[in-house]
Amino acid sequence: MTGRPAVPGPVLVVIPTYDEVDNLGAVLDRLHAAVPTAHALVVDDGSPDGTGELADARAAADERVHVLHRAAKAGLGPAYVAGFRWAQEHGYGVVVEMDADGSHPPDRLPAMLTALAEADLVLGSRYVPGGSVLDWPPHRLALSRLGNLYTRWALRLPLADATGGFRAARMELVAALPFDEVASQGYCFQVDWAWRAVRSGARVVEVPIAFSERTAGRSKMSGSIVGEALARVTWWGIADRLADRLPGRVRRPVPARARDGRRSTVLR
Repeated sequence: MTGRPAVPGPVLVVIPTYDEVDNLGAVLDRLHAAVPTAHALVVDDGSPDGTGELADARAAADERVHVLHRAAKAGLGPAYVAGFRWAQEHGYGVVVEMDADGSHPPDRLPAMLTALAEADLVLGSRYVPGGSVLDWPPHRLALSRLGNLYTRWALRLPLADATGGFRAARMELVAALPFDEVASQGYCFQVDWAWRAVRSGARVVEVPIAFSERTAGRSKMSGSIVGEALARVTWWGIADRLADRLPGRVRRPVPARARDGRRSTVLR
C-alpha cells in the first residue's frame, strides 16, 4: 500500500456477539476508556439472552455505538465480513476486530493504531516477545500454540499468531481483499484473511498483547471449529505448494524485525 496517511482513521471496532449480555457493556466501557474517539459496531446474531437489546440501548445513549442485527447465528467469519462492509459503506478508514468476551485488552488498541501508521494490518499477538496468555489451562494453550506452529509451517506464513482475533486494518486493504471468496465460518477465518493479506503484498505487523480468558459466559470454541481449521489449513498448504510450480506465483514473505518489539512481515 502506498500514500498512507501518518495517522489512520476514523476507527470502527467490529464486535460480533452471540449470548454476550454479561460481557458486552464492560467491553464497550473499556474500549471507550482506551480510545474515546473510536466507534463500535455490535454485530449480533439473534442472541436469545438479550445481547441485541442491550446493544440497542447502548446505541440509543451513545452515538459512538452502532448495531447490526442478523437473523440467526451464522458464524464468526460472516459476521466480520458484514461488519467490514458496513464500515466501508459508512466511510471508516480503519476497521478493528475485537471479541465481545473481554479476552482482548482494549488498552492495547492505541499501540495497535500507532503501529498501523506504518502498516496495512496489525495483529494483536499472544506469541511475540511481550505477549502472553492468562488463565488458560495447559491443554488449551498447547492446542493454540501447536495450531499456530502448524499454520506457520503449512502455509509458510511468517506470523507468530495468525489465529488471533484482535487486529486492526486499513480500509483500503479490507476493500482490496476478496472477502466474498472467504468460506471459513469459524476461527479459521482469521487465518484465511491474514494469509490473503500477506500474499497480496500488504505490510503486516504484530504487536504484543496479554490475552485473558473470559470471566462470564461460555466459550464458542468447539471440536468442529478445530476440525474445520485443520482441514482448511492442510488443503491450503497443499494447494499453495502445487501453485509454486506454476509461473507468476506470489513471492514468499520474509519476516523483518521492527522497532518497539513489534514483528513485521513484508514481501522481498
